[in-house]
Amino acid sequence: QVQLVESGGGLVQAGGSLRLSCAASGHTIRNYAMGWFRQAPGKEREFVATISWSGSGTYYADSVKGRFTISRDNAKNTVYLQMNSLKPEDTAVYYCAADPSAGPMAPGNRYDYWGGGTQVTVSS
Repeated sequence: QVQLVESGGGLVQAGGSLRLSCAASGHTIRNYAMGWFRQAPGKEREFVATISWSGSGTYYADSVKGRFTISRDNAKNTVYLQMNSLKPEDTAVYYCAADPSAGPMAPGNRYDYWGGGTQVTVSS
């Protein structure tokens, strides 16, 4: 089993930045694709970003492209989401997830492990 714990959420004004971290334990995520998702109040959970286990392939939702950056440090067993130019519509609970089935350059698809989420609130 892999356990995932998100951190770094908080309250920020529009235009500000936050850096989310997802720390994995229980097993290495060296060969896992990783993803970030978010869920706003009253909304469905939506895809934000994913990174291949090699780190060479990254993919983003159109709503965050150019503003958010996903990265990973396999030596630290940690995945990051750098969020810049934040907007009120980015307000949500952010979740990280792990896909152990993907190839070295493939995005996540079947996410078997999920973190508990961290709240991001962007004020006007």
